[in-house]
Parts: sequence; C-alpha cells; structure tokens
Amino acid sequence: MENKTDVIVIGAGLSGLTAARKLEEAGYSVKVIEARERVGGRSFTHHLADGQVLDLGGQWIGPTQTKMYELCKELDLELYPTYNEGKIILYDNGKKTLMGSNNGALPKLNVFVLLGLGLTIKKVERLVEQIDLDEPWNHPKAKIWDGETLDSWIRKNTKIKKVREYFNIVSEVVFSTEARDISFLHFLFYIKSGSGMDNLLNIDEGAQKERIIGGTQEISVRLAKKLKGEVFFNNPVTRIEQSETGIKVFSREQFWEAKKVIVTLPPTLAGRITYQPPLPGMRDQLTQRIPAGSVIKIQVIYKTPFWRKEGLTGQAVSFTGPIKIVMDNSLPNDSRGVLVMFMEANDGREASEWSIEKRTQKAIECLVIYFGQKAADYLEYVEKNWCDDEYTRGCYGGHFTPGVWTGYGKHLRKPIQHIHWAGAETATVWNGYMEGAVRSGERAAAEVVEILCG
Repeated sequence: MENKTDVIVIGAGLSGLTAARKLEEAGYSVKVIEARERVGGRSFTHHLADGQVLDLGGQWIGPTQTKMYELCKELDLELYPTYNEGKIILYDNGKKTLMGSNNGALPKLNVFVLLGLGLTIKKVERLVEQIDLDEPWNHPKAKIWDGETLDSWIRKNTKIKKVREYFNIVSEVVFSTEARDISFLHFLFYIKSGSGMDNLLNIDEGAQKERIIGGTQEISVRLAKKLKGEVFFNNPVTRIEQSETGIKVFSREQFWEAKKVIVTLPPTLAGRITYQPPLPGMRDQLTQRIPAGSVIKIQVIYKTPFWRKEGLTGQAVSFTGPIKIVMDNSLPNDSRGVLVMFMEANDGREASEWSIEKRTQKAIECLVIYFGQKAADYLEYVEKNWCDDEYTRGCYGGHFTPGVWTGYGKHLRKPIQHIHWAGAETATVWNGYMEGAVRSGERAAAEVVEILCG
C-alpha cells in the first residue's frame, strides 16, 4: 500500500469530501480516512425493501444555501418541494387547533401572547444584526451574552410563560437541546449564520424548502466517486503525530504520511484522537465544551398520506413531548405517505433509554392525538438514534455552552502546525448545516493550498 500523499482528510462527510475535491482540483494528492463503512457522515439515507429511500440524517435545503444548490446541479441531483399545503396542527394543554401554513415562525396563540412573542423576536433580531460571524466574541457585549443562556435571557426579557415555552421549542428544534444549555451569544450567532429565525424555521422560502431525490447521502456518494484518491473505510483514526517535516495519521491497523491533514470531525470527536505532541490546552479544552444535541429521528410510513385529504400539511407542533415536531416526508412519485418526527433534547435523552417497542408506541400515540385514529394504521416504523451512533454521538451538531465563544472561539478554526480544522461546527455561514459543512471544507482546503503553494 502506498501510504504517502500530500494531504490526508479525516472524515468522508460533506466537509471532508468537499475539501478533498478542492485539493485535487488544485493539483494535490489526497487520501480520505473514514471511520464508518460509508460516506456521508451525518447525512444518511435508509433504503426501504422496495428501493425507495428515507433520509435519517440531514435532508432539507433552502434559500441562501448556494453551495448545496451548486452541488446538486453539478451532480445531476433533482430536488422536490417539501409538502406545505393545508393547515398545521398546534397542540397545547390537551387542545388541538389549526393554523395556516403561511404563519411563518409565529404559532396561533392569543393576541396578548402573540404581541409579547412578536416583541421578543424583534428584540432578538436587533441583536442578531450586530453579530460578526467571523469573530462573534469581539462584540462589546459578547461576554455578557456569552455569560448567560438563551433561557436566562428570555426569562429576563419576557414574563409571558408561553413565550418562554416557544423559545424552548425553538431551541429543541434547531439545536436538539434545551434553552438552558445554550449560550445566548451562540444563539444570536447561529440565527445570523442561518439568515434569520424565519429562514431557519420556515418551509416555503426557508431552510426546509426542498429535498433531494435519492437522498442527501447521494451527494457524498457522487463526490467520492469523482475523487482520484482513495477513501479508506472502517478506519477510525486513533492518533496523529506531527513533526517539522510532516504528519502521520494512524488507525488501529494502518498509517499514512502527508504534508498536511484536515480534520473534519465534530469537535468532541476530534478531541478523542491522541495527538503527538499534545494539542495546545486551549484547543483541547474547546473540544470538551461543544456537546452534541440529543435526537432520535423517526419516520412512519402509511399506505396513503391520509392527512392531505383532510386539508392538513402533515405538520404538527406540540408544547408537550415526546414528539413535538411532525412534518410530511412523503416521497415523490410514490402513493404512500410518510410522516417524519423527532424526539429531541431531554425527550430524546429519555427515549434513548427506552426499548424500540416503547419508542414506537409513544410515537404512534402522539400521532393519533394529532392526526386521529388513522395514524395508528401504519405500514412501517423507521428510526435513527444519533446519540447511539459511535462516530457521531449526537445531532444535529455541536452547540456552544456559556463562555465558550468568548473563552475559546478564536481557536475553533486556527490551524495547529500541519493540522487544519473543518466540519459544520466550524462554519461561519450556515453553521451546523450541510451548507456549512461544504463551506468549511472549501475554506480548510484553501488554507492548505495557500501554504503548500507558498
């Protein structure tokens, strides 16, 4: 085996494969080392018995995600819109109400609550506009905002219980963790990174606007096929050794040598690799402070999308769990109906302790409450518990706890001798999303090319 190359990329997800492609385009040899038996990372497409596919990882793309749209066009991948016709179910305190699908990020609540919610959102949006995505820690109030959680800020800025509950659901939906766990500065950064709250939460002209025929993992599959260099599967990296002249990367069974390495793993997983010499203390402490969210993604398949005939979008929003968000995930050119839902944050952690039979039961019970008894007559239940995934350990991405941005933020992307960092958590635009992963891969590749060219 020829184990020498110009650059080693660790991780065959969107970030790693994008970086590898850019490096090859610049004329450098690349080897990609992947722990799993597949490409795609947190984009993972499940194949049903008849060949149809369901995305059990990241799946939606929308406006301003230009890199993803460019990739889909280049790789001849077709898109189709997320179904959004009809009414949305809002479930609160045992009461089910309907609201239009054009309400945006605002649910159907009483006038007093809506007014308070609107004012709070406007206040957040004014602060979001002030954030520098490249250096959020440099804002004059950065230490103040980074010293409190989203929950503590909301409690200080509104006395309306339902407004506080709304923001906690936003936290669970966007970060798959509670508002008490997230730095308020990180919340502001993330909202700006994703082009605003409406864009993050909406379907039409929002981040959930479209899906990819064949599944999002197909992007990684096609990118990998275009590479000249080899992708080494089933090789979790255990050690990285640096010297003045280059770098060695070791798995349990092999090793490779290169001039540079790009690590595209989530920060917590990157921190589990042994480095020689050891990483600087600030970088290592950073990896200890960006935990992944907790989520189980569930898809329930029906003979038909029966909710559509009842004038429903298939979407449900509930203030109580364990299923708080449901969407229509039916496939194009298929008569069956599919509902996708999530057990997130504390609900996800609790459900991880249940048997799959209990999770199935609880999910169907929620669907029956939202959509009626027809929801009990399903064909198949499919789930992916990302907390249990050995090489992910949680989704949707890593979130910054209080004090991390101002204490460690400048070390997030800073190269360490021959090591460069990529991955969705390092992105400035669309942080935590597939778009951000692609952008981070391009950025890290450009860093390496600039040095090697010099």
